[in-house]
Amino acid sequence: MTATEPRPPLDVPEPAPRRVRTTVLAWVTSTDHKRIGLLTLGTAVALLIAIGGLALTLRAQLAQPQMDVLSPDRYNQFFTMHGSGMIYLVMTPFAIGLGLYLVPLQIGAPNVAAPRTTMLGYWLYLGGAVTMLSGFATSSGAADHGWYAYPPLAGTRYTPGPGVDLWIAGVTLAGLGMLLMAATVLWTALVKRTRGMTLLRMPVFTWSVVATNLMCIGAFPSLLVAMGILAAGRIEPDLFTQNAWNIGYQHVFWFFGHPVVYVMFFPFVGAVAEVLAVFGARRYFGYRITVVSLLAFAALSMSVWGHHMFSTGQAENDYYSLTSILLLVPAGLEYFGFLATLLGGRLRLPTPMLFAVAFVPQFLIGGLTGIMVATPPVDYQVTDSYFIVGHWHYTLAAGSLFGFFAGFYYWFPKATGLLLRERLGKAHFWFWLLGTNATFLPMFWLGLQGMPRRIASYLPQDGFGTLNLIATLGSGLLAIGTILFLVDLVVSIARPRRAPDDPWGGFTLEWATSSPPPPQNFDPAHPVPPIRSYAPLLDLRQDLRGGEGRA
Repeated sequence: MTATEPRPPLDVPEPAPRRVRTTVLAWVTSTDHKRIGLLTLGTAVALLIAIGGLALTLRAQLAQPQMDVLSPDRYNQFFTMHGSGMIYLVMTPFAIGLGLYLVPLQIGAPNVAAPRTTMLGYWLYLGGAVTMLSGFATSSGAADHGWYAYPPLAGTRYTPGPGVDLWIAGVTLAGLGMLLMAATVLWTALVKRTRGMTLLRMPVFTWSVVATNLMCIGAFPSLLVAMGILAAGRIEPDLFTQNAWNIGYQHVFWFFGHPVVYVMFFPFVGAVAEVLAVFGARRYFGYRITVVSLLAFAALSMSVWGHHMFSTGQAENDYYSLTSILLLVPAGLEYFGFLATLLGGRLRLPTPMLFAVAFVPQFLIGGLTGIMVATPPVDYQVTDSYFIVGHWHYTLAAGSLFGFFAGFYYWFPKATGLLLRERLGKAHFWFWLLGTNATFLPMFWLGLQGMPRRIASYLPQDGFGTLNLIATLGSGLLAIGTILFLVDLVVSIARPRRAPDDPWGGFTLEWATSSPPPPQNFDPAHPVPPIRSYAPLLDLRQDLRGGEGRA
């Protein structure tokens, strides 16, 4: 067996039991970064199921002209809670939670910095989720103003009732929770690295999280200010009769709203990079260039918010178009690293690798259509059409969620000590691959044909019926794939197959400790190995074979 082949998945001796509290109280009061990370990821998975259910209902309403699945008011509530829920309660927590779990392990730290603050961040996030969704229990229903909550539509004169108030409070709590968690993980990466772990020996995934958390610290305070403006306008309705406040809100909100797009995919870029390297059996290509590109991308992300306002006349088109198109440079460098790693590797295709490989072309579609809408003449044509919906979902669903599942299947054995079922995982992948493209690809054509976004129905003569039916059938494939994913989890936990400490032949430090890791991450039985590059375990294997080529 070569050093890059997977370890035998079966007949692994049971590890000695550890004296670790496993009660519910121990979990919800824990200051262990691994437990807080798993709580964050588990909560986000549960919310993905619930909020994804809202999307299925929206697709049922739009499957054919003049359907009567939802009333217009309820439809507006569903699309608002689906859009804002996926951003604030699912994708951002996926990104922050995955970094929280893995970064201390990858840099050899015993725990996250400020662990009590980190746990507070989780409770604020959970409280925000409950508060946002509780709007459905009120007599007026949940918020119905879209995920961006533009005033004056979000003011009491247009949307009375407590639903919007609960939404504002929930977004504030969840946003503050993510900000605290991002700050503590960034602090950990900068000051708690083990001996020998210099900045340029941190893994690609850790660097992707560092860039993510820098954007969180720069952009999330702007979200809190935006929610404060909305709250003030709910208290004093005359505030939103003044255009200065309405226009000001848009700038403050989008100063957060564009960097958060990158927050929701940077960690999955890092996860895909790790998976491609391991299952390509080679060191990740272009490590230093990728690190620079991630930091440059993060810096540029803070300068492009105005392209969301081209059609309003409230932004300088030339400047924001230029900064948006410049994002092609760091993004292209990252894609070059992906492709070079794949082309030079000896590929294996287990479930994590399938999701990682599919991430690359699908996310490219989201990125290229993003450059299209960053060009003012194109943006004028497709603004508020289904072209934007297709672009958005190729970025986050066809892109980030595939990256998340690549990381989930890859690191699940490390977090749990259990193996998932390959057949179920691959079935999940194929249903998602077909369902994603069947659902979201038709949206580009719908947008070009003139279908507006945020409409609850359309007429037969509009000609949107066939493509909408295809999209709705595709969402059914996504639902089947998600059910298979849940079945995989249940079966793998109910009928466990023990995983070895390093089932894949990983390159980074988390694979040097036990599965699951001990409370302090490393112990005398699993010490931190020598670190000479960003792939220390690969270095050790090359040393054993007399190989060279360390970074």
